[in-house]
Amino acid sequence: MRRLYLQFYAAVLLVLAVFVGAAAVAWKLAEDQTPQYLDVAAELTGALLPEADAPPAESQRALDALHRKLRFDLALYRPDGTQIAMAGRPPPRFDPRRAREGWRRGAGGPTFTLQLPDGRWLVAREVRERPSPILWIVGGLALLALAIAVGAYPVVRRLGRRLERLKDGVEQLGGGDLGARVRVEGRDEVAALAASFNRSAQRIEELIAAHRLLLANCSHELRTPLARISMATSMLGEQTDAKTREALKRDIGELDRLIEEILLASRLEAVPGLERREPVDLLALAAEEAAYYDIEADGEPVTVEGDRALLRRLVRNLLENAQRYGGEGPIEISVMPHGGRAVLEVRDHGPGVPPEERERIFEPFYRRAATAESGRGSGLGLALVRDIAGRHGGTAVCLAAERSGSRFRIDLPAA
Repeated sequence: MRRLYLQFYAAVLLVLAVFVGAAAVAWKLAEDQTPQYLDVAAELTGALLPEADAPPAESQRALDALHRKLRFDLALYRPDGTQIAMAGRPPPRFDPRRAREGWRRGAGGPTFTLQLPDGRWLVAREVRERPSPILWIVGGLALLALAIAVGAYPVVRRLGRRLERLKDGVEQLGGGDLGARVRVEGRDEVAALAASFNRSAQRIEELIAAHRLLLANCSHELRTPLARISMATSMLGEQTDAKTREALKRDIGELDRLIEEILLASRLEAVPGLERREPVDLLALAAEEAAYYDIEADGEPVTVEGDRALLRRLVRNLLENAQRYGGEGPIEISVMPHGGRAVLEVRDHGPGVPPEERERIFEPFYRRAATAESGRGSGLGLALVRDIAGRHGGTAVCLAAERSGSRFRIDLPAA
């Protein structure tokens, strides 16, 4: 049983069941003390009836008086079983050799048998059978337990529903929805917990927003000195070594791409979905980007619905990654329809990616040991690829190629 409100409710029902059971056991134990009460009743009855040697008429008058007051059928017997007097319905057959004090339930109703102090026997039977008191008590307790159970269910269910809403809010916040809040209900501990969660979520949202703003502003401000450095590099003239100029240009280009990727990542974090959607021929878009790298795209035309600029960035990052780490072998890019999906694959013939790192390379700023030592790449390109694919309802995975290298597969829903 995983639901908290059901656990509360089960605890209430268990307590009620134990209470009713304990009451029934207590009553049963009290019934076991009946012989003591019968002895007292025998003494009192013997005091009310005439002496054993009194005339039968006197005994009959006494039984008639008791019959009217107690509404019991009564019969008085001598110790040998001879009937002295009777009032009401004829009693069941009486045998003093088998008689014993107590009560039994018969066809005509419960029958009580008392032996008086002088040896006589008094047999009493209820005029109208009444349910056993224990049935009334247990039945009343059962009704009370049922009423408490019915009244307790809405209370525990309301408490459980509030906790469920709080759990949903925590899951939404953990899933990336920084605007997730829960309703504060009541003035108890659960309400205080909900208010504390809302304050924490508000603080986290403010911190993340400030971080994104700082990152975007820093990246944007870096563009101006970077442009000045690039212009100064182009004006160095022939007196500067050509190799030095090329290294500077390469470093500046790398820094420019890094700033561009940081700005794009910041913008994607600020916008949960796609800013615009339009039909995009994925094969044509892949062919346009592949032309910059002197590569021909293969496959069949497939139309997807999404943001053209983001899809272009996705293809460009995959090709740049393949060119940077694919070694000297050719780069292959293809687009194929498959079961209502558009499958884009980029393959290189480099050293490949070990199986244990095929998921980690999609993490932001993660770089393999070999690439980190060479200083190549920023670790944002593939993270953006997976983010863009996910925003279009697709997936991005890294697979092993047939012979060598890596194969990056993007699966998008076809329009």
